[in-house]
Amino acid sequence: MLRLELSIAAVVALDSVDTAVLLPIFRFMHSATPGLLTRLTATLCGLVLSLGLTLALAVAPAQAIAVFQLPPLSAGSSTWLVDDANIISRLSEGKITSQLSNLATTTGTEVRLVTIHHFDYGETVQTFADKLFDRWYPTATDQANQVLLVLDEVTKTVGIRVGQQAATVLPPDLATSVAQQTVLVPLLQGDKYNQALLDASDRLVAVLSGQPDPGAPVFDETFDSQSESTFASAETTAENRGNNAVLLIVLLVLATVIPMATYFWYVGFDN
Repeated sequence: MLRLELSIAAVVALDSVDTAVLLPIFRFMHSATPGLLTRLTATLCGLVLSLGLTLALAVAPAQAIAVFQLPPLSAGSSTWLVDDANIISRLSEGKITSQLSNLATTTGTEVRLVTIHHFDYGETVQTFADKLFDRWYPTATDQANQVLLVLDEVTKTVGIRVGQQAATVLPPDLATSVAQQTVLVPLLQGDKYNQALLDASDRLVAVLSGQPDPGAPVFDETFDSQSESTFASAETTAENRGNNAVLLIVLLVLATVIPMATYFWYVGFDN
């Protein structure tokens, strides 16, 4: 039954591949020794398995995270950065922790930054931030002096939630500017996650400490024009996908035909 299924697969695959591609393969199999064919079969099977795993990983959906999977924090906790996406360096984490800890000591306002790889289906980064804010700070008293900023790595979107008392110093328009400009501009200019959160920390600390707002960063238009030329066009992407499909078909044909040819080769020798 297995040989029949393999034979059917081979016929279907052979029908979709140019004969000019397969003719040298059959010539090689005719002249090769059984030992060489056996080794080649094992190698090709390994290549096909590796390719299959690679393609599976490439199309697998990004692992989502739920609010309850993050560490349970509360007002007064000594954790200021939760880097669940693992995109922030130890050096940057140390600087941010020091800044936000000093801010809490001098003003009573607590700022926490969170990175996640991806939020769950049906969520947005803002709904995720709101749910996490309510989970960490369940009462109005807990929420009053809190600021929570969440960065999603996959979508490169940012959500921010500000408690009622903190909002008297950090109004909604300024909080939105921190999330949508201070954080996002470094990401648009090359996935600079460390700079994005360092800049956000600097700006939040300045504003919440009563200092002048340093303002949002200016987007570099020259980077945008240069980056356009580095991305493949839709036509190029489609062509590459077609080439990959042909390569996969050829590998599948080889992995199917060569073991069959080896088997019949040995049967021929036995007779």
